[in-house]
Amino acid sequence: MFRATLRILQATRVVLRYRLDDTLFRWPPLQPFGWIRYVLPWHWRREDRPLGMRLRLALEELGPVAIKLGQALATRRDLLPLDVADELARLQDRVPPFPGTIARRILEETYGAPVERIFDEFSETPLAAASIAQVHAARLKDGRQVVVKLLRPGVEDRIRQDLRVMYLLANFIERFVPDGRRLHAREVIADYEKTILDELDLVREGANAAQTRRNFEDRPILYVPLVHWEWTRRHVLVMERIHGIPISDIAALKARGVNFRFLAERGVEIFFTQVFRHNFFHADMHAGNIFVDTRDPQRPGYLAVDFGIVGTLGREDQRYIAHNIYAFFNGDYRRVAELHVASGWVRPDTCVEDLESVIRTLCEPILFRPFKDIHLDQLLLRLFEIARRFDMEVQPQLVLLQKTLVQIEGLGRQLYPDLDLWSTAKPFMERWMREQLGPRGIYREFKERLPDLAQRLPLLPLTLDHALQAVTELPARQEALSQQLYRVEQRLPGRRSGAWTGFGGTLLLLAGFIGGVAGGTHAFAGPPALLTAALLATFGLFSLHRARRT
Repeated sequence: MFRATLRILQATRVVLRYRLDDTLFRWPPLQPFGWIRYVLPWHWRREDRPLGMRLRLALEELGPVAIKLGQALATRRDLLPLDVADELARLQDRVPPFPGTIARRILEETYGAPVERIFDEFSETPLAAASIAQVHAARLKDGRQVVVKLLRPGVEDRIRQDLRVMYLLANFIERFVPDGRRLHAREVIADYEKTILDELDLVREGANAAQTRRNFEDRPILYVPLVHWEWTRRHVLVMERIHGIPISDIAALKARGVNFRFLAERGVEIFFTQVFRHNFFHADMHAGNIFVDTRDPQRPGYLAVDFGIVGTLGREDQRYIAHNIYAFFNGDYRRVAELHVASGWVRPDTCVEDLESVIRTLCEPILFRPFKDIHLDQLLLRLFEIARRFDMEVQPQLVLLQKTLVQIEGLGRQLYPDLDLWSTAKPFMERWMREQLGPRGIYREFKERLPDLAQRLPLLPLTLDHALQAVTELPARQEALSQQLYRVEQRLPGRRSGAWTGFGGTLLLLAGFIGGVAGGTHAFAGPPALLTAALLATFGLFSLHRARRT
């Protein structure tokens, strides 16, 4: 708890440095305490930079968890102003590299041997550095060129501290923010925790890369570098070194005479293939992880790196999304509305006709229009407006897919703005629907499920007996539950008292801190700081008094 508190204080310092405190006090749960910012000494310091820029810089300073959270928030145009969301989409995970001597020491500790025994050459100057890991060039003893990815020392402890703080914030959001429960903040953080902790295991990343490489062996539209397993460990990943043009370097691609239409259409094909055919997709497809093979400029290929974050969908989610996309391509908005109700994404008592009308109004103007005329940020904003109107549940398992979609849209708009996304994707979706829902698909699924059904069939009588027994015991269980709820209600006043006590104690600690500043040589020292400390102390004592009366 102490380390979490220390991290909160560090984050508070960053918030104050970039003058984000003023924005925080505009948040509805904190509005009653908005008067506090007027007595804080730093409130009167002038800040000319836009809010979005300040928020982006603050998140970059706070480290990997904050950066990746900001990248995810960039897709939530319902929660943020569009200019802020656009700024967050520019978040860059770039930090100064740690020294090459430390990289060499990590390798020697990992392998238990000098670096020269493993590599013919090892460059201590990194090719790239990020907040979680950095990458060095090397050459194996057999002459093959490789890259060596190393985790930053101490990064796992810092990430776990940040996750504890995020859970505290998620609990606060679900309890005090309007529509907070609908956002499933704790579930989103839990999914996010799994994702980022998986990213710390470089063996897992290597396995993800190997799986993706195998998935595309028969279709060379995407190349994934080979993993050298004999030298890969949890904190060290050794892969084949690839050479290509970064997909963001449009000038270099033009100089090579690349066919941008072909490149954009192939990108759409890769995305839909990963999501619907393989059910295993690269979920961190920003420009820094995608390169272009221009050996044949008229038929360019894709090269992908950094498989720390991948996504999968449950079979039902995959089918519902596919059915939705297919119905959308055919302008069948009634079917789209029915699917939302059937999947449980909206309340079962939702009026299908009303939902159909709203979806038609949203989708019809953009159907079959090129990328340059479709603004995904505005589309997502409208979708979230629909979600609020119909109490649509945010699906945590789809957050990665949504983030990937936004990244794909950005790349597509940059490469070939005239791309007709729907016409490009529709043949693929029609083929997938035939394969999955046609006679062969049904027969294949039946064969897959048959052994499990045969194993469960003898247990059917026992299962029915247990079900009947559970129904018989239901009244007694309901009575016991009612008694438990009554006891919980009796204890609630004490919980409220504890909350007021904690709040009051926190304010007193903050008052003491500012009072200490007032007595020192800090730039904020003096009467304003003393006044702030006095006001916070008064409010803290009032909170403690309230706790005694509760």
